[in-house]
Amino acid sequence: MIPAAFEYHRPQDMAEVLAVLEEHGDEARVMAGGHSLIPMMKLRMADVPHLIDLQDVGGLSNIDIGDDSIRIGAMVTQAAIIDHEGLGAVAPILREAALQIADPQVRYMGTVGGNVANGDPGNDMPGLMQCLDATFTVVGPEGERDIPAREFYEAAYMTAREDDEVLTSVTIPLPRGGYAYEKQKRKIGDYATAAAAVQIENDGGTCASVAIAMTNLSDTPVYSEAAGAALVGTSVDDVAIKAAVAAMLGDIDPTEDNRGPVAFKKHVAGVILRRAIERAWSRA
Repeated sequence: MIPAAFEYHRPQDMAEVLAVLEEHGDEARVMAGGHSLIPMMKLRMADVPHLIDLQDVGGLSNIDIGDDSIRIGAMVTQAAIIDHEGLGAVAPILREAALQIADPQVRYMGTVGGNVANGDPGNDMPGLMQCLDATFTVVGPEGERDIPAREFYEAAYMTAREDDEVLTSVTIPLPRGGYAYEKQKRKIGDYATAAAAVQIENDGGTCASVAIAMTNLSDTPVYSEAAGAALVGTSVDDVAIKAAVAAMLGDIDPTEDNRGPVAFKKHVAGVILRRAIERAWSRA
């Protein structure tokens, strides 16, 4: 399908972006790579009279690795995540997840900012960022503010970002320990039926800390404190993993769609989460 008519804006800096947003209010939408928004416009699921393209805005495509954190600009593409050697060394879970997003064509244009800011429950990066305890930086007329990823998602396509704010970067504490991103999907390019991100620390054979989040099993990504608590202090044996899976199954709320009925999705979620925990623990 062809989108409804819209006016195209290509500002050169963030001040221009905010000026367009202020002028047109909720009739304006910001576009990063476009792989989330443009399909919705084509399907007439999104009415966007004013489209603001961020491609020419400087300072949004940097990856900065510090002593204790990583800062990723909103316009960094999935391909850039995959190709960045320094990032692969300090946070390999980011590369592992990015490699499972869609296909190479999409990854060359799809951005980290677009993936996390849209609020699409099927996107991979929101759950991953919750697992990694990331912080999203947004800027608006009142200035800049930081929003924890675990507090950002309110409902499908609804987030804590205001309509006149733009997500500019993602900051992640340097991950420690073992990691895994596991994803089950029907075919290349599809959204996940279920996906799990796990980051875990091993202290002498005992789980010292763990973060677990899952994707496309509710109207928001699901970060489960209960699932993590089931593993902390254990040797991550079969009993502990079963308890973690049971806790996560209590936190998710899948709905039936063309990826399967609720019972099937819960079964897949349990299998994928077990795989992710076991592989993360083997790397810890």
